[in-house]
Amino acid sequence: MEKRKSILPFELLPYQRKWLDEKARFKIGLMARQTGKSWCTALEVVGDCGDKPTQWVCLSAGERQALEWMRKARGHAEAFNLKIKEIEEARDSKEGLLKSTQITWSNGSRLLAIPANPDTARGYSANLLLDEFAFHENPDAIWRAIYPSISNPLKEKFKIRIVSTPNGLGNKFADLWQKENHWKKHQVDIYQAKEQGLPVDIDELRAGLDDPEGWAQEYECQFIDTATVLLPYELILPCENALATTTVAPEFWNTPSGGAPLYLGVDFGRKHDLTVCWTLELAGGVFRMTHEVLELQNVSTPDQLAILRSRCRRAHRVCFDYTGPGVGLGDLLVREFQEYNEDKHLFGKIELCNFTNNLKVNIFPKLRMAFEQKTIGIPINRAIREDLHSLNRVALAGGGVTYRAPHTADGHADRCTALALALRAASFNAGTSPIHIFENTRRSLIVAATAERTIVG
Repeated sequence: MEKRKSILPFELLPYQRKWLDEKARFKIGLMARQTGKSWCTALEVVGDCGDKPTQWVCLSAGERQALEWMRKARGHAEAFNLKIKEIEEARDSKEGLLKSTQITWSNGSRLLAIPANPDTARGYSANLLLDEFAFHENPDAIWRAIYPSISNPLKEKFKIRIVSTPNGLGNKFADLWQKENHWKKHQVDIYQAKEQGLPVDIDELRAGLDDPEGWAQEYECQFIDTATVLLPYELILPCENALATTTVAPEFWNTPSGGAPLYLGVDFGRKHDLTVCWTLELAGGVFRMTHEVLELQNVSTPDQLAILRSRCRRAHRVCFDYTGPGVGLGDLLVREFQEYNEDKHLFGKIELCNFTNNLKVNIFPKLRMAFEQKTIGIPINRAIREDLHSLNRVALAGGGVTYRAPHTADGHADRCTALALALRAASFNAGTSPIHIFENTRRSLIVAATAERTIVG
C-alpha cells in the first residue's frame, strides 16, 4: 500500500492510515461501530491484490455482511482502476444460501468473501480477514478451522487481519485481544474516532441507541458480558417454508374475517429502525405459519395507524411494542380496539408490551423453542434470515441474561422482535379449556358493549 499513498482518491483519517501502514503479519483491531473498519480492511486487501498476485479470504458474520464487504472491495477496485477479470457467486443448490462471492483480478490475484461457519472456513491457503469476528456464530470453531489456512510452508507467508466490535467475553476475539501475545493491536472507540476527524454526532448517536450497556459495547469498545447467537442458522433453515409469505393482497385485510385466526406482533420504529408487523396464522394444532411480514420505514405515526388499522381489525390478538415512541401509537390502537391485560381484567385485542428485560427473557426463549420444535413457518428470505440470526443471548457479568442485537443498515433485529411478539400473541389461548375461552369471549363482549355505551352517551 505504501506506493499508493499519493494516488488515493480519498482522504484517510489518522487511525485508518495507522491501520494501513501497519505491515505486521498478525494484526487485530478493536473498533467501534460506524468507524469505517470494514471499509478500511477492504481498502488494505484490494491494495494488496493490486500490488502483486496473491490470495485473500474474508470471513464475515453472515451473508448480508459478506456481500456488503465485497461491495466495498469492488468500490475500491474501481477507485484504483484495477482490472477485474471475473466475478463469481456460488450458492447452495438446495437452500439457496450464499457459499461464496469471488473476484479474480487480471494479475492473478483472487479475493473470496464467505459467510463464516466452521465448514465453509476449511480448505483455503490464503491471507485471512475475519470481519466482525466476535459476531461469528461459533468463533472458536471457526478459528480452529481457518488458522491452518496461513500455515502452508510451500505458499507465501500469509497474513491475518481481525477486526470487530466487542460482543462480550468468552469468545475467541476477546481472548486474542486481551491476552499478551505477538499481535499488533489497534483500538479505536467512538471518542477517538471523532477526535481524529470522523464526522459524527456522539450525543445524537447515544440518544438514538438509548441503551447504556449497548453503548458501552458498540461504541466504547468495552467487553461487558458473554454473548451467544440465539438462533443459529441450523435452527432457522428447517423452519423456512415455501408456503410462508411476506406480502398479501391489500384487499385481504378489508374483507370479513374468516378461516384460521391471525395473530400480530408489531415492533415499532419511526426514524432509526423499521416498524415490522409480523402476521402468524394458526395452521392447525400448535403450528403457526407466517402470513405477512410488513415493513415500514420513515412512515409517520398517523400513516402507520392507517396501515395497521385493517390488520388489527382482522387479527385475533395483537402484541404491540409499547416502548419509547411506540407509546403514542399504542394508545391510539387501544382506544380503537381495546386493551388486553388479564391482570386488569381487560380483554380487548391489543396487549401493550413494555420492553423490559423481564419481557425479553420471556419472549425470546419461547421464540427459540418454536424453532427447535419446528412449530413455525417463516418465509425463505435473506433479510429475514439474517435479522433472526443477529440477536444474541447475553449472559451478564453480574448475573442474569438479556438479549441484544447490533444496529445495522437493515435494522436492529426488528423482524426477530416482531416475530417473538406475534408468537406471544398466538400463545394466549393455546391449551386453554373451552370454558376459559368462552369466559374470555364473554368478557370481551362486555368491554366492547361498555365502550359503545360510553361513546353513545
